[in-house]
Amino acid sequence: MARPADPPSDFASNYEGLLELAGRHARSWLASVPERSVPPRMGADEVADRLGRDLPEQGEPPAEVIDRLAEGVEPGLMAMGSPRFFGWVIGGTQPVALAADWLVSTWDQNTGLRTITPGVVAAEEIAGAWLLDLLGLPAGSEVGFVTGATVAQFTCMAAARDEVLRRAGWDVETQGMAGGPAIRFIVGEERHGTVDLAGRYLGLGTPIAVPADDDGRIRVDALRTTLAAGEGPAIVLLQAGNIHSGAFDDFAAAIEVAHEAGAWVHVDGAFGLWAAVSPRLRHLTGGLEQADSWSTDAHKTLNVPYDCGIAIVRHAQAMHRALSMHASYLQATEVGADPHEKVPELSRRARGVPTWAVLRSLGRVGVVRLVEGLADAAGGIAEGVGRLPGVDVLNDVVFTQVCIALDDDVATAELSERLWNEGEVLAMTSAWKGRTVVRFSVSNWGTDAAQVARTVAAVERALAGVRGAR
Repeated sequence: MARPADPPSDFASNYEGLLELAGRHARSWLASVPERSVPPRMGADEVADRLGRDLPEQGEPPAEVIDRLAEGVEPGLMAMGSPRFFGWVIGGTQPVALAADWLVSTWDQNTGLRTITPGVVAAEEIAGAWLLDLLGLPAGSEVGFVTGATVAQFTCMAAARDEVLRRAGWDVETQGMAGGPAIRFIVGEERHGTVDLAGRYLGLGTPIAVPADDDGRIRVDALRTTLAAGEGPAIVLLQAGNIHSGAFDDFAAAIEVAHEAGAWVHVDGAFGLWAAVSPRLRHLTGGLEQADSWSTDAHKTLNVPYDCGIAIVRHAQAMHRALSMHASYLQATEVGADPHEKVPELSRRARGVPTWAVLRSLGRVGVVRLVEGLADAAGGIAEGVGRLPGVDVLNDVVFTQVCIALDDDVATAELSERLWNEGEVLAMTSAWKGRTVVRFSVSNWGTDAAQVARTVAAVERALAGVRGAR
């Protein structure tokens, strides 16, 4: 393929020097990530002082602004792309995804209308079809690219809310929510907090929590009892990947029970949905394809830049009815659906393009290796730290989550603090099963066996410090 011709110098000259400068700062940052201390070295107030709090009367030259930004912000950056960052489920950016994202910003396409920005829409549509294929979800499902898991859940649950009310004879679009049938919003006891948040945005109120088992899976018998105890429209939320244990709900059984009761089933698969791509791990997601909608993040397991959540809905018309708007000045497509009919935004950047780039670069085999590599790294961390004296691995490590604890909560919290202070590894505290835990969320494509060994060694050093201080 021929390289693009150089743009006219009078136009390009406005960008060339600044992009080169930004590129140098970007390369410097990327070179530092593998070995730098993971936590930030400065807080927000100190960074604000470095940037300058007062709006200048006269502007600064653009090159000075870029230098000020890069040098001022750098001490306050968390090395989230480090292969030893396990604090939350946050993936590092793959090189091909970063390069594609730079093009997205350069092209500056408002990706709402298919006929207006066909180039980037085509890439997103291909990426959506590939995702359905990889994840084993129904062909013909609609795929929307949103900001993250919270908005992906909101998007899917908006379609769910409107559809279950439509089936009950109530039209939300014309009648609103007031006076309509009450929706039973049913969740597992150990769901992620963003589920409640999305429900609150949609006016669903406090969810009905169904008891979970020791690993955080929704109890199907309790779900059946809960559904039988009421009537009317219902939305059931299931989970692919508990945030502490990594456990997956029994989808085949739970979806059957929910559908028998006429409920819409949504699966929160922010990171765990990706287990479906792997022949070795696919058993964890068995039956999941029978649900009505699914949400996940490409900026987690797939390692594209923030922000890129994915909302997938089996019933295309339900998604379009809940989310679309039309106006005479918008040139709507006559074939298929416009991107804005699948997300809560009319204006947005082409955030699905880096997903296309990663999938094209990795191929099916590469995606499987990526997902299985993350699971292998989690297993390696669990095995290594589990051999250290006094360390209790609390979960059966089935995917990418590892939770550990020491003999008392104070010691566990101190272990996490020592890891933070050293900076080699970042793993954050949480609370699970009535105990303080240190949680390792493995999400970075660069976390290989060598990084696992460094992680275990860092935990061993921190543990020695905890023991020596007592």
